[in-house]
Amino acid sequence: NIIMPADKKGKVLLAYSGGLDTSCILAWLIEEGYEVAAFMADVGQEEDFEAARKKAMDCGAVGFFLEDLKKEFIEELIYPAVQANAIYEGVYLLGTSLARPVIARGMMEVAKREGCDFVSHGCTGKGNDQVRFELAFYGLDPNIKVIAPWRLPEFYNRFAGRSALLAYAAANGIP
Repeated sequence: NIIMPADKKGKVLLAYSGGLDTSCILAWLIEEGYEVAAFMADVGQEEDFEAARKKAMDCGAVGFFLEDLKKEFIEELIYPAVQANAIYEGVYLLGTSLARPVIARGMMEVAKREGCDFVSHGCTGKGNDQVRFELAFYGLDPNIKVIAPWRLPEFYNRFAGRSALLAYAAANGIP
């Protein structure tokens, strides 16, 4: 179900952090002919959501969606994880990994409501986050089309590392 950007253009809901990768991905998807909306979830992290919204819109997003998912995250995932003593290698809580399915569920609700043809994320092709996001996406809608830029040769060959992303950001006015 991974869609190559040249296959079809449409509206994409991008899991957006406001950082270098997702800001460049947002601009790249637009360059590829997609209409892109940015999605952020508030799961209790310290974040300047207004700055992220402004950056996404300045990068060309057609919309910005911020969903408050704190209650769901805490009640449905954090409480059970604490009760189960789910601590990775006995060192740290699994907050980030536990948040991904909650974020994906919130994203899918917005994607459906907004008539998005695709969902996308900025997870690297070597990490677990892509699996967490995509399994949640497919579990909620097996027919959803996912754009995973870091697994697309036309993206990762063009952006071989951080310096290429920084150069792209500078060339495209992305702060």
